[in-house]
Formats: sequence, structure tokens, C-alpha cells
Amino acid sequence: MKPSHYPLDEPIAAIATALAPAALGVIRTSGTGSIELVSKIFSRPDRLVRAEGNTVVHGWLVNGEEKIDEVLASVFRAPKSFTGEDSVELSVHGGPAAVLSVFRLLLSAGFREAERGEFTFRAFAHGKTDLARAEAVREIIGAHTDTARAHAVNRLAGGLSGEVAAITARIVRSLAAIEVEIEYPEDEETTAGAFDSQGIQEARDRLARLESSWASEKLLQEGVMIVLAGRTNAGKSSLFNTLLKEERSIVSDIHGTTRDWIESNADFLGIPVRMYDTAGLRETGDEIEAEGVQRSRRLLSRCDLVLYVVDGTEGIQEQDRTFLAESAQNAPPVILVWNKADSEKKAALPDAQELPGVRAIHETSAKTGEGISCLVSSAVSIVTGGLQTTSRHDISLGTERQKNAVHDALHALDHALGAATAGYPVDALCQDLEDALSFLGQITGEVTSSDILDAVFSGFCVGK
Repeated sequence: MKPSHYPLDEPIAAIATALAPAALGVIRTSGTGSIELVSKIFSRPDRLVRAEGNTVVHGWLVNGEEKIDEVLASVFRAPKSFTGEDSVELSVHGGPAAVLSVFRLLLSAGFREAERGEFTFRAFAHGKTDLARAEAVREIIGAHTDTARAHAVNRLAGGLSGEVAAITARIVRSLAAIEVEIEYPEDEETTAGAFDSQGIQEARDRLARLESSWASEKLLQEGVMIVLAGRTNAGKSSLFNTLLKEERSIVSDIHGTTRDWIESNADFLGIPVRMYDTAGLRETGDEIEAEGVQRSRRLLSRCDLVLYVVDGTEGIQEQDRTFLAESAQNAPPVILVWNKADSEKKAALPDAQELPGVRAIHETSAKTGEGISCLVSSAVSIVTGGLQTTSRHDISLGTERQKNAVHDALHALDHALGAATAGYPVDALCQDLEDALSFLGQITGEVTSSDILDAVFSGFCVGK
């Protein structure tokens, strides 16, 4: 069922927590008559029906004479609930069998299983949230770093919606003045300066700042792919573990220990990183290791950044120079990691200008952590490519849909300003301003279509 077709008059239920052993599981219900339906399978039905909103009632869920589970029922009454409807959230014991037993009991009592995003859709439909805040809920769930989470929380708290409302108000004031001029052209005092060029320019500049925020926000959401490469025993696996702050890769003095790539998530100053430790690059007669080397090379061809690790006690070898020369032709940017900086035996550090494709050189010690913070900062600088990143308190866009709407609104205001400069009559500017308002309305859902609703809510998980 498409989100735009969700019926709003049916009581719904969904498991809101993972089906895995845990202390608690939460099952959500919402809709007309939901409190009464739960009371039919509750050991204290009268107490539940009489419960005030935002209160918790203790009892048992029962199926006839059989007790199913001891629960806490959190009661919310319309309109003071997440969905704007009467609802009950059941906190049950967290074993999968217990959660499923309670959920099946609710379905047998008259609830329908909720669709993806249906709870949040009902919150939107009943005016409890707007589309920008609804999308922020999904962004929080999908955030890979604390920075990404904080940015999404800012939007959930209304930062983006408030900015859109302020820009909208500025455009509305100018549009209203123009319409007065059209209605009362003889009133020169009223019509003088009807088109507020300064106000529209301010709205245009604020939209431009919003649009520019998307590139860095997209990076926070999607992250980057970083591959550690180098000859065998250069210290790739040790560096991999140090960057992850956990023992993820096997470290050994034996050449060819890593025979296939190993991947894991990391946080580079708030940017989500999918990091890969790869097989040492060398010619080998071992069929399995050779396949690992080929897989490593395929990863290298599609990553965003290469950390090429060199054993700083041995220095640059011909095989390293060959790899770096090839990388300069068609591979991602490379940071040369001069590893084992803690060793007393050190080779001479090369000049980055003499190594094609190398963007920076960093001396590090995977053993002591020396140079790691500088390496991470350098990696972030390269993958962001000079993007102006936003702080967690800045107002920013959270989805491609929002970015497109802002872009279209910005284009409409640019057209209006250009027409005003060219001396077009004010009534010719109305359509541009109305178009800009329509595009801005798509961000919060004041102006929307079933296709937009379907795109927003179909990506949610069940229970949200």
C-alpha cells in the first residue's frame, strides 16, 4: 500500500524495537478506538479505559484465561500524542517470542499491522509534524556518526522548517504588496515600491546558503570509501586496527596474512567512513593470495581515497613507485602513510612532489598512535574537497528532495529579480513569486502531492 493511500480511520499496531533478545520490547498502537481495543485484552480494562493521557498503567495482557505477558501500557490521548490520535505503547519483555505473542494478540483483537512509516504519516496528516521534520526522523535512524545525528536532530527540532517559514513570510509580504498595487493602481502611496527587491534578494541569499549546505550534508549521510593499500608487512592491518580503535584485522609478521579485504565502519571527524584493509600488493604464486590482490585492485579503482602504507624502516621501493605512478593516471587521490615512525631505524622521507598522485605524506606509528590524528584530518580535508561544512547548530538540508525544492525556488526568485531589473511590470513578477512559494511549500508539506508523500514515507521502517 502506498503511503498516500494509508487509511486514517483504522487502528494500527507495529513492533517498534528489534526482534532480538533484550530487556524490553515496545509495540506501538494508534488510531480510533485503540485504547478500548487494548483494554479488551488487558487485565485491568476499566483502569486502562479511564486512564488520562501521558500516564502508564501496569497489568497483564491476557488471551481469555491465559496470561501472555506482564506489561506497562503508556496511554496517550488525542491530540496530545505523536500521531495526534489515541494510542497505547506496550512495554513488554524483550524476548522475540514474547514480543511476537503480544503482537499477534493485538492483531486478533482488531488491530491492523501498520505499513512502513504509517505512524509518522499519521503525525503529518494530523498536523503534528511537517515533511521536513518527518524526514529528519528517518535521518536520525540512519545516521552513522554522532555529527550526522546531531544535524538531523536540528532539523527534527524545527531548524529547517523555521528557516523555510521565515523565507516564505518574506516572499508573501512582497507578493501581497504587488497584489495591492494590481487591485488599487490609482493609490500611488500604497503601490510605491510594491516589489521589495531588497527583501526578495535577502530571501534569495538565504535559499542559496541552504542549497550550498546539501553537499556537505550528503557527505555526512552517505560517507566515503577509504582503502588501505601497500606492500605486504607495511603495517596496513595495524593501522586499520588503530584507526578503528579495535582489533579487527589479524596482525602478523608473516607476508600475505591478509588474503582478502576486510571492511569496517569508522568515524573521521564526523564523516562516516567505510574502510577497507586489503591484501598486500605483490606478485605471488599462491592462487588464493593472488585473487585477494586482484580484489584489492578492484576496490582501489572505485574508492574515494587511498591510504598507501609504506614501511618507514624500509622506505620507498620500486613496487611502491610503480603503484603510485599508475594511481596518478586514473585512481583516487593518495595519502602516503609513512608507517613505523616509532622505530629507531628510519629511511629518508621522500618529497611528495617527486611522487605522482600523492596528495600528502604523513609519518605515523600504528603501534603508538603517533601522527594518527593528523592523518585523519588530512584525509577529511581531501575527501571534503574544500566543501564548506556546517556545524551541528547550522540550518541545513537533509534530503535530495529538499535540495531540489530549494533549487527551484531559488531559480524562481532569480527570475523575478532579473525581471524587476529589466523593468517588467509588477504583475509579471507574481508568477515567479508564487512558484517560489509553491516550491518552498513542498519542503514542509504545505504544498504536496501523493508522489512526494509516497517517496518520503515509503522509506521508513515499520513502527515509525
